[in-house]
Amino acid sequence: MVEENGKNVWQRDEIQSPCINICVVHPEARICTGCYRSIEEITKWSKLSVSARAAVMADLPNRASLLNKRRGGRAARLKR
Repeated sequence: MVEENGKNVWQRDEIQSPCINICVVHPEARICTGCYRSIEEITKWSKLSVSARAAVMADLPNRASLLNKRRGGRAARLKR
C-alpha cells in the first residue's frame, strides 16, 4: 500500500456510482430501474462534480415512486 500524507493514494474521495448492475430503462419514467438515475446522469457520472453527484444521490430515493409497479400482468388484464 502506497501512502501519501497518511492517505492511500489509490483510494478516491469521489462518491461511487449507485449502479447495481440492473440496467433497464423504464419506458415511461426514462430512469434506470436499478439505480434510478437518468440516462444523462449515467453517461455523465464520471465527469460530474462531487456536489453534483451528492445531489443526484440525495434525490434517488424520491425517484423510486416514479416507477409503476406491474399489477398482475396478463392474468390481471384478462380479468378486466
